[in-house]
Amino acid sequence: MNKTVVCFGETLWDVLPTGRQPGGAPFNVAVQLHQLSQPVQLISRVGSDDLGRELLAFLAARGLSTAYVQRSHTHLTGVVKANVDNRNEVTYKIVQPVAWDYIQFEDALHQLVAGAAGLVFGSLAARTETTRATLHRLLPAARFKVFDVNLRPPHYTREEVEYLLGQSNLVKVNEHELAEILGWYGRGPAPDEASLAWLAQHFHLQAVCVTLGAEGAVLWHEGQRYRSPGLVVAVQDTIGSGDAFLAALLTSWLAGEAPAQCLRFACAAGALVATYQGATPVLTRAQVAKFMAEQPA
Repeated sequence: MNKTVVCFGETLWDVLPTGRQPGGAPFNVAVQLHQLSQPVQLISRVGSDDLGRELLAFLAARGLSTAYVQRSHTHLTGVVKANVDNRNEVTYKIVQPVAWDYIQFEDALHQLVAGAAGLVFGSLAARTETTRATLHRLLPAARFKVFDVNLRPPHYTREEVEYLLGQSNLVKVNEHELAEILGWYGRGPAPDEASLAWLAQHFHLQAVCVTLGAEGAVLWHEGQRYRSPGLVVAVQDTIGSGDAFLAALLTSWLAGEAPAQCLRFACAAGALVATYQGATPVLTRAQVAKFMAEQPA
């Protein structure tokens, strides 16, 4: 079976006080999947400008394919201005419109998704009509749909988030996003059994994963709730930690590992990335395993 995971959506530059770094949640997840030895393809779009060429060069240098990263002659490569004054809670100003807002549907994309093990996508890529329409056309072809919710005001609507939840098999959400979504239905914000069971049942989800920052994460799967505590680390910044978490979770998940093991591996990967500056430090399975082994019992 084809084990490729397809990541769909934004590819951009995070502009930090220390300089700019490659970013975008699907981009970061794709890089970390590749580094964890999971076959991956990225569907995105960059401008035919220096920033776009540099992103393509970065992917190539890390050994990732750029075959499905489209080039735009009419829109510039995406840029996000990140505020890292609070290392544990980064805020973003996301420029619009940019190249990844105009990902064009192609038959080759449909064939790629149909043959892949899974499709990873978020709400940010659905903020504009062109990319949203492309995503909507690809979703029915996907075997396993992973929604990395990633709510960034004002770049989403309740209607679109509900639609994507209804299309998904596995949903990854942080505690603040979960509270907002549950609030739409008059439900309490806590990631307890009742809330997660309701969300899974309401949207026919196979699994719901809630990240809790330094407190670890919770996973709801087939009627059971799993909890993994946070790992104590010296945080440099949290940019890309959630993306590394998701990449590690999927790598373990697709390998058929037990849910508790998947969650622990994901928490370790996310914590390890937080000890570096930037979203995509080099990350290998061996590094994560060593880090896990060093943790107190």
